[in-house]
Amino acid sequence: MTITITAFERSPDGGKGLARDTRVRWALEEAGLPYDVRLVSFRAMKEPAHLALHPFGQIPTYEEDGLVLFETGAIVLYIAQRHGGLLPEDANARARAVAWMFAAVNTVEPPILELVTARIFEGDKPWSKERLPLVEERVRDRLRQLSAHLGDAEWLDGPFSAGDLMMVSVLLRTRPSGILDEFPTLAAYVARGEARPAYQRAFAAQLAVNAPPAHP
Repeated sequence: MTITITAFERSPDGGKGLARDTRVRWALEEAGLPYDVRLVSFRAMKEPAHLALHPFGQIPTYEEDGLVLFETGAIVLYIAQRHGGLLPEDANARARAVAWMFAAVNTVEPPILELVTARIFEGDKPWSKERLPLVEERVRDRLRQLSAHLGDAEWLDGPFSAGDLMMVSVLLRTRPSGILDEFPTLAAYVARGEARPAYQRAFAAQLAVNAPPAHP
């Protein structure tokens, strides 16, 4: 079994773990699976060879013995279903963990991505000052709800699962804006995710790709 994923040749975040290949790396590390990484330039992402793997010209992709997958949620779910450690054995708990995976990408991430767009790509627009507070408040609304659910629990639903992996990965995107720090419960939750050895290995691997070359 040979697993190959794709990642940015040079990540826009400079290796801070915000690129989506980090989520897949983390899942593979949690499952104890070796994998290869094929680095892709922004130009190559839009060329036919990569579009055959990912029709929208993005990363990451996942290849294993003739299987090709795209979308991090689908990839992480596939890994979690086939290998232990990321989904509970109990059927109901397993279903809830999958629900949290969907909640991460369908409910929590969209307003966060809207905030990233508003801050980075629309910051110079004349209407940005009026729009940004509205976008930020939509993010806060979601984080309030999530924080209320988490309470003083360590993870979202019992032991750590793929639901937590996806949720922590999504919440990391709020850190540059400072909004995560407004929710100490969630900030501590994210820190617990980052402290996991599998995350540390995944983060180090993608950082090594993006680190500036050492001077002799």
